[in-house]
Amino acid sequence: MKPLCHLKDLEATGALGLTVDLGEGPVGIFVVRQDKTVRAYLNRCPHRGTPLEWQDHQFLDDEGALIVCATHGALFRIEDGLCVAGPCKRQSLTPVPVRVEGQAVLLP
Repeated sequence: MKPLCHLKDLEATGALGLTVDLGEGPVGIFVVRQDKTVRAYLNRCPHRGTPLEWQDHQFLDDEGALIVCATHGALFRIEDGLCVAGPCKRQSLTPVPVRVEGQAVLLP
């Protein structure tokens, strides 16, 4: 199976936007790394349905601690996608299951 990306691809920004086919045609997702944990979410704000990044592969705040929606500044926790600030508070990003094998990030 072809990897979505490699861990080194996440070093520059902590996240990487991708287009993948999850079985129903192409969809935007992003892969995000926090310490040794890698997670992926649909690249869609639960409030507006718009893509989250403000520039290519720029999904995180300046500290790399939270995911930021470029449309309205909502903040989401990396570990579970829960919105902790903004108009979609208590809503969550849609997770995409991934696994890490060696240095590769793969869909299950």
